[in-house]
Amino acid sequence: MNSLAGALGFGPKDRLLIISSDLLGSTHAATAGCFSAMREGLATTSTLMMPGPWARHAAECTQPDDDIGIHFTLNSELDHYRWRPLTCAPSLLDGDGGFPRTLPDLWDHADLDEVHRELMAQLERALLWGFDLTHITTHMGALQQRPEFFDVMLEIAVDSRLPLRLEGPAAEEAAGFPFRSLAAEEGVLFPDHFKLVRGGARQHFMSTLRHLQPGVTEIVFEPAIAAEELRAVDPSASRRVDDLTLVTDRRLTDLIEDAGAQLIGYEAIRELQRSDG
Repeated sequence: MNSLAGALGFGPKDRLLIISSDLLGSTHAATAGCFSAMREGLATTSTLMMPGPWARHAAECTQPDDDIGIHFTLNSELDHYRWRPLTCAPSLLDGDGGFPRTLPDLWDHADLDEVHRELMAQLERALLWGFDLTHITTHMGALQQRPEFFDVMLEIAVDSRLPLRLEGPAAEEAAGFPFRSLAAEEGVLFPDHFKLVRGGARQHFMSTLRHLQPGVTEIVFEPAIAAEELRAVDPSASRRVDDLTLVTDRRLTDLIEDAGAQLIGYEAIRELQRSDG
């Protein structure tokens, strides 16, 4: 459990915390919220949706010390606000011309060669636009929960020498295959523990702090500024504004210290993975 922390130079009982602000590039509200969470708040990393309409704007706003991973995107789940593949990928389109809304629709129809081309296009365009990517994540868990899709993501992680965000043993059991073990066997690093905030952000965060385990824990928020744009397209707009309020509350610094936790980002994990290669 603690081997990653040890390799990073910490002790076996140290508690390390990654706070992620997800969905950079998806909307203007999310893009502004993610940057605010990192620069004015406690977020130590963010994840970029390259097919998102605001990804180019995110590239223009990025600073050299921003810790940003790529959020591989193969779904477009909102009813009235859609994004589509960067590549010509008929199997990754639904009837509206965007990515499939649901995971079963994606898994039932996607051609894996088209999946690989699309993910590589997202990765390569992010690098071309100047993002110094620190890790790989997957939107809606699409690439984590099916072995044939996970194989594609794992291959890219190995080739690009980037760590992965992976959920914990419960998600692994639900998926029905050992994705954490498969990643470890390939030398791909990932945090020990994972928490996704869904409603009641403050209570959830406080509970996580109280029960924080030794090793590296990642907590994921989806912060966004309060904007009519977001309210018009995303039913979870209020929750996401609450996420931003929480992660920019500087009073949490003392609570994190009281919990014996230290904040880190993915850059150190990426450099560790590359140093072993």
